[in-house]
Amino acid sequence: GPGRGSAAGSIVAYALGITDIDPLQYGLLFERFLNPSRVTMPDIDTDFCIERRGEVFQYLAERYGHDRVAQIITFGTMKAKLAVKDVGRVFDMPYKEVERVAKQIPDDLGMTIEKALKENPDLKAMYDNEPLVRRLIDSAMKIEGMPRHHGLHAAALVIAPDTISNYLPVQKTDDGGLADLATQYAKETVEEMGLLKMDLLGLRNLTVIRDAIANIKATRGFDLDISSIPMDDKKTYEMLGRGEGSGVF
Repeated sequence: GPGRGSAAGSIVAYALGITDIDPLQYGLLFERFLNPSRVTMPDIDTDFCIERRGEVFQYLAERYGHDRVAQIITFGTMKAKLAVKDVGRVFDMPYKEVERVAKQIPDDLGMTIEKALKENPDLKAMYDNEPLVRRLIDSAMKIEGMPRHHGLHAAALVIAPDTISNYLPVQKTDDGGLADLATQYAKETVEEMGLLKMDLLGLRNLTVIRDAIANIKATRGFDLDISSIPMDDKKTYEMLGRGEGSGVF
């Protein structure tokens, strides 16, 4: 992509053509690889047209080896409501009864069953007065926060120096995986193992730019180079001044 985030401040990334923005001209700050407070390995997120991102994964697998390239696994955990519903299913409790309890747990971010009991007096009354509800909630609290299912990270990829199973456990990806393999460790553990996690993102607005350039070519008859668009274009600022910025990234 043209460049976004802290990597756009790198003169090396600009010189290599990774980004299109001259950081010296615009006085951009760069501390991606220089910040002593950063505890994880620094990486540069790389953006691609969302429709062709799969081709990049395919290229990397063919370039470095299908046994060396893997997507990174993610784990979904037992959230408060989900834990109650799963335990209720195991206990063979009536659906309506389980829902009655689950609905008393607020949808707030970071909500736990313990927190819900403190904040919601109705739930606390059910817990204190109904033995079946107490059993349900006590059991749900024991599994709350544990891994429930796995998926694939939306962007993360790792490339190993040789066969990746020499470094960490892997598994075959399910249908729809962009690489043949997925790690069985989440991204934090992958980095702790000394491997570099890279993020290859599908960015829809790059696809929009591509399509816009193609439309201009088809309807106006000239090739537009987006890297040569002036930063002081009067009509563009007038458009933004009128508030016509819908869809601008």
